[in-house]
Amino acid sequence: MAVALPAVYDAFDLPRTELAARALRYAEEAEPAVIFRHSVRSYLFARALADHDGMKPGADFDDELVFLGCVLHDLGLSQPGNGDQRFEVDGADLAARFLREQGTDEHSVTVVWDAIALHTSEGIASRKGPEIALAHAGISVDVLGRGRERLPEGFADRVHTAFPRADLAYAITDVIVQQMLDNPAKAGPLSFPGQLLRRHLPAGTLPDWYDLIEGAGWGDRPTTGLPGLAVVRDAG
Repeated sequence: MAVALPAVYDAFDLPRTELAARALRYAEEAEPAVIFRHSVRSYLFARALADHDGMKPGADFDDELVFLGCVLHDLGLSQPGNGDQRFEVDGADLAARFLREQGTDEHSVTVVWDAIALHTSEGIASRKGPEIALAHAGISVDVLGRGRERLPEGFADRVHTAFPRADLAYAITDVIVQQMLDNPAKAGPLSFPGQLLRRHLPAGTLPDWYDLIEGAGWGDRPTTGLPGLAVVRDAG
């Protein structure tokens, strides 16, 4: 039996399972509104991209898992999901805990965990299973506009009318950075969050790749490999 959802979703084809409805409520209650709306838009864009590519739910991908991966993907930016790991992993762990509490099978939990943990991992998520790749694609459309030309004409306008952006890309960046300023352990120097944090700290505060090499203790010295590398390093 299809589960009823609030009227704002009537114009869109969302999964109507009990688990999907519970996940939707859970994310809405846990996350700031601007992030929750981003999560919903990400699913809608993911489905539109699947349609564009001729992918059929039930045959080429599990629609409920795409929905769960999108709607729960930023739980790490919520208060209950804010732990000591990078936000993607914190969110994946919280989503997995939520799904297990709902009695979800372990295969599905693993797919959703991967979709969330890898959603900022360009070049990796797209090579995983279809649910993980679609979630990554939908999220990328909503944040950076990548692939927006593949959306049906006027679709993004309808989605944004129902679920307003409120300057999402900058708003979500501020939330990520504030988490790391409060807890630098969440910002590995080579991670996506670390890249964001580096811009908000005095130069040299957060080590980069070359700093890590120099501090490794093995005594490695620069080779003559890349033209201009020494000039770039000196300028930095």
